[in-house]
Amino acid sequence: MSPGRRALALILRRPSAVLGLAVILIAVAAAILAPWLVPYDPAAQSWSAVRKPPSWAHPFGTDEVGRDILARVIYGARASLAAGAVSVAIALGLGVPLGLAAGYLGGLLDVLVSRFTDAMLACPFLILAIALAAFLGPSLTNAMIAIGIAATPIFVRLTRGQVLSVRSELYVEAARAVGIRNWRIAVAHVLPNVAPQLLVQASLTVATAIIAEASLSFLGLGQQPPAPSWGSMLNVAQRFLTNAPWMAVSPGLAIFATVLAFNHFGDGLRDALDPRGRGE
Repeated sequence: MSPGRRALALILRRPSAVLGLAVILIAVAAAILAPWLVPYDPAAQSWSAVRKPPSWAHPFGTDEVGRDILARVIYGARASLAAGAVSVAIALGLGVPLGLAAGYLGGLLDVLVSRFTDAMLACPFLILAIALAAFLGPSLTNAMIAIGIAATPIFVRLTRGQVLSVRSELYVEAARAVGIRNWRIAVAHVLPNVAPQLLVQASLTVATAIIAEASLSFLGLGQQPPAPSWGSMLNVAQRFLTNAPWMAVSPGLAIFATVLAFNHFGDGLRDALDPRGRGE
């Protein structure tokens, strides 16, 4: 059995990981198929349906200007999932090459990269993301860039640490002995052997990025109204918690379920890809 199929079989043996994967797939499918799933325009206002409780016409109720909350939650999944995927892609694109170069080459480059990473990690992740988003300007694109940059030190440190433990393996020494260039050894031999750990960290960081995007949108630094976002929906809902609590319940549960799903799937992925976690 190939390593990929074996990992998939191990994930499928864990109910929490399977449930997490199912929730993720449902969220992704809902975000993609949103125009065909909801009969309402998420930005359409109706002053005759202001703050209506859940009903057959509006299963999640309506908000302060009569917009259907179900439609806004489903369309808001696009912003949250895009933020998670794009932010992690940015962090991987920046962090993995830096960590790979620092860990494999060592020397002055390693010192500079390590000290810069330590300086960024000294600032809390969310505070750094807020500062970068405020500097870049309020928009979903800038929020994703800010979250990606703030998450980069995590992947730099992880990649560097894994490379340091791998670069002294016999197959790396054999590659050096036959005269293969350093960059090719790093890319073709070292990187594939640290990829499983990076994949696990990426799946867990998506959950962190979703929370960060919701936080930035809550503060007005992410997705801008009237475009739907779970964070901005919570920001509006806080003013109507007494009269219309359903406005906060739906986006809050959406964030909770999605983040929990990515965490459970990431835990299952880690157990499947790490032989030490299986006692092997």
